[in-house]
Amino acid sequence: QLKVIAVDEDLRVIYEDNVHFDKDLPEFKTQGGVYIHSDRLTVTSPVLMWVKALDMTLEKMKSSGFDFSQVRALSGAGQQHGSVYWKKGSIQVLKNASPQLPLHESLKACFSVSNSPIWMDSSTASQCSALEKAMGGAQNLASITGSRAYERFTGNQIAKIYNQTPEIYLQTERISLVSSFAASLFLGAYAPIDYSDGSGMNLLHIWEKVWSASCLDACAPGLEEKLGCPVPSHSVLGPISPYYSQRYGFSPDCKIVAFTGDNPASLAGMRLQDGDIAISLGTSDTLFLWIQEPTPALEGHILCNPVDSQTYMALLCFKNGSLMRERIRDDCASGSWDEFAKALSSTVAGNNGNLGFYFDVMEITPEAVGLHRFNRDNQKVLAFPKEVEIRALIEGQFMAKRIHAEKLGYKVSKYEK
Repeated sequence: QLKVIAVDEDLRVIYEDNVHFDKDLPEFKTQGGVYIHSDRLTVTSPVLMWVKALDMTLEKMKSSGFDFSQVRALSGAGQQHGSVYWKKGSIQVLKNASPQLPLHESLKACFSVSNSPIWMDSSTASQCSALEKAMGGAQNLASITGSRAYERFTGNQIAKIYNQTPEIYLQTERISLVSSFAASLFLGAYAPIDYSDGSGMNLLHIWEKVWSASCLDACAPGLEEKLGCPVPSHSVLGPISPYYSQRYGFSPDCKIVAFTGDNPASLAGMRLQDGDIAISLGTSDTLFLWIQEPTPALEGHILCNPVDSQTYMALLCFKNGSLMRERIRDDCASGSWDEFAKALSSTVAGNNGNLGFYFDVMEITPEAVGLHRFNRDNQKVLAFPKEVEIRALIEGQFMAKRIHAEKLGYKVSKYEK
């Protein structure tokens, strides 16, 4: 979905709404806002659906009487890793879009790739192998870009397009991330990629804040020109396009601030500071933290910090999250969180040395699957009593988060929160 939120100078929410891709834009025939292709590996979203969702959102705001002239600045966040491919000559269309038409009508012939590869895509295994090989190994690549090669990362997606359809790559004058694409729509010009979202591409030299020439060369020729120069995530890019002043009544002085990725935006939105950790307990568990001196590893990601360009954020994803906890709750606590909590409280911290690793599906961090239980003598056992199982699950999951965070350079002290 596409969401909008307006806040006043005291950060009070004065307007919010959303457009649901499947429900509100059924003509695109997406499921969950995406197309899952027949190989089950390729996952894309139609670019024009995103543009039409923006049109629809702004029209809904206009109908509700929202006063666009009061908007002083505008920024946003987009799903990380996804990419948009602008056809040669599109900059003129974007710049001169007619305020008489919704934007999606003006831009319908502007994209050399009509369905954008997104973060769910895992079709670039061969490109990942080639990139790691070209860079002297996975750890070398991580040491420069913050991550080893990942199939969803944009550099590998660009390499796939160049490998499979070089003519489409040659027709492309600018490649945007989803975030910089959305900013471009408001700017009426190609918005630069910000450092933080750019760190999720396997292309940015995260220490020097420039594109890594060797990574670019390993992916596709002439790529630097198509990406433009990256900028700090809090950069003011310029005033809003006249299109929005004429069509919706925005003030010409409304500033566009660089858009960033959804994960960096979460760190900024939660107001994390140096040493803080935030954990999102979802279907997958995500851990992100503010870090001064990271040590990129083969697991997890180091990104430039969106709030302070001189520091970094670390991101770790664990696939066995809430579904794993719910299964143990169902098996050991009759499906009740209250019973689960009571059982957890009935056991001591440290679980008398009993420890478990619980991976119903292939884990990302680390790459492992299965249920593995060890008693206080470090012997593998087949089962634990129910209350021991519950504590083993919770302690095992959180110890793993701490250990992997420390591998990335996080230092735990009594002052952290």
